[in-house]
Amino acid sequence: MTEWPIVRFDQLASTDRWAFSIGPFGSKVTTRDYQNIGIPFIRGVNLARGVFLDDDFVFISEQKANEVESAVVRPGDLVFTRKGTVGQVSMIPRNPRYDRYVISGSQVKARIDSRCAAPEFYYYWFTSPSGRRSILEHAVTTGVPSLANSLSSIRGLQVPKPPLAEQKAVARLLESLDDKIAVNEHIAAVYEQLLQYRFTGLGLSEDPEEALSIPVTNLVTFSPKPGRPSAAEPIYVDMAALRTNRAGIPSWTRRKPKSGPRFTNGDTLMARITPCLENGKTGYVDFMADGEIGLGSTEFIVMRSLPGVPSQLSYFLARDKRFREHAIRNMVGTSGRQRVSATDVANYSVNNPDAEQLAAFGKEATAAFAHMKSLNSESRTLATLRDTLLPQLMSGRLRVKDAEKIVEDLA
Repeated sequence: MTEWPIVRFDQLASTDRWAFSIGPFGSKVTTRDYQNIGIPFIRGVNLARGVFLDDDFVFISEQKANEVESAVVRPGDLVFTRKGTVGQVSMIPRNPRYDRYVISGSQVKARIDSRCAAPEFYYYWFTSPSGRRSILEHAVTTGVPSLANSLSSIRGLQVPKPPLAEQKAVARLLESLDDKIAVNEHIAAVYEQLLQYRFTGLGLSEDPEEALSIPVTNLVTFSPKPGRPSAAEPIYVDMAALRTNRAGIPSWTRRKPKSGPRFTNGDTLMARITPCLENGKTGYVDFMADGEIGLGSTEFIVMRSLPGVPSQLSYFLARDKRFREHAIRNMVGTSGRQRVSATDVANYSVNNPDAEQLAAFGKEATAAFAHMKSLNSESRTLATLRDTLLPQLMSGRLRVKDAEKIVEDLA
């Protein structure tokens, strides 16, 4: 039972006009309005996993943004997904890349009064089990998941209302953990950018010269056949676990062995189905015990560097633009369910890399990936700690000073 008083969410609303509103419907904003510059238009890709991704936007004109002024969001606004990934909430960061954004018709915005409520606290509340459950109570799962009476449902959500100072203290503590995770992510991103540059220097991204051309299978094998998993419930990686821009695989489960490609440490998993392939879903396996065999989605292609070739090369090949374009060109099937086979992906040629340059790439990549593995492990620990503290802090059963001591001892 919470120690805080409970209020309707819209009792915290800002006095601004359209503090709560739905994005533009139908013909108000269509793909014909998209352009390369202007006001960023928020789509589902910008709200992945409840984190606001301040990149990869389409834009609409200033004039069009003014026509849908009720859908404009600014720093501190909460954005709820009302259609599709129901239960997802994000917050426009305090220091965003742009002054304002426009939400799509699949989203609801909430702007709350900073004199009585901290948006960061309510962002964390809605990501807690209780907060997420309060949203999902209004979900309709027939057809595309959606919120019934979206705007009124969001307005009427029941939320705790601790004193403002307590809200801010809770948010600061949780943000400190997320900030450390973000620093780790940034370091990993820099490593990957540098190594992608080194990979390009090997000449594998270029159209092969006739005298240097070799089959890619001289470097990488596709869909290798390791033995059966020995564990009763081996590690299983699903498509949702792969990211579009990082090597690390942040989550996995265990389940009884079923069909699916097998993999071991050092393998690369690449999505083979639309739109996951086009979106870049790819991951590098480095989180299992030595000799352990895992299973993955049937929509993966497993890539493994051959002996003498750095294991990380298969990952950067899978990320390479020319290689991905080759894979996408070879997709077959009905619209929306197109796939590429491992055989067709493997029908690809590259320049034979210089042996010394390849060895130097392997040495640098091995050191970088070892550090990235350590960072990923630390981030998982921090995320677990945050998710453990979150419901206790949100309910008021755990006070900030006590949580700070736990963080100090464990983090």
